[in-house]
Amino acid sequence: MAAATTHAYPITKTDEEWRRILSPEQYAVLRGHGTERPGSCALLTEKRRGTFSCAGCGTPLFKNDTKFESGTGWPSFNTPLPGAVETTEDRSYGMLRTEVHCSQCGGHLGHVFPDGPPPSGLRYCMNGVALDFQPD
Repeated sequence: MAAATTHAYPITKTDEEWRRILSPEQYAVLRGHGTERPGSCALLTEKRRGTFSCAGCGTPLFKNDTKFESGTGWPSFNTPLPGAVETTEDRSYGMLRTEVHCSQCGGHLGHVFPDGPPPSGLRYCMNGVALDFQPD
């Protein structure tokens, strides 16, 4: 399991509480470090002005003006809101990746890669099921 689960977060819940408030798919991604099927989330095509937040705890994570079409099948962003996310090293599946998780509840959001557009050059490849969207 990724190191994110050993860190103390401001928002904590028991496993039973997480299972009660999250759908089975959200639980599998946010708490179990899973990945949704590419192209399966409506947020992939969300283009309205607004804010994407953690589906587990409601923490604002990304503004829609940092979202871009990466062609991967997952919502992608180039810059998170300040202090919204943290990263850890992920060595699962025999590869080295950088996991992205919510800074407030530790929920697994996706991974970040160094192949995004300016200004950051990063691609925060997020599981749409781990996000909620609130239009402006």
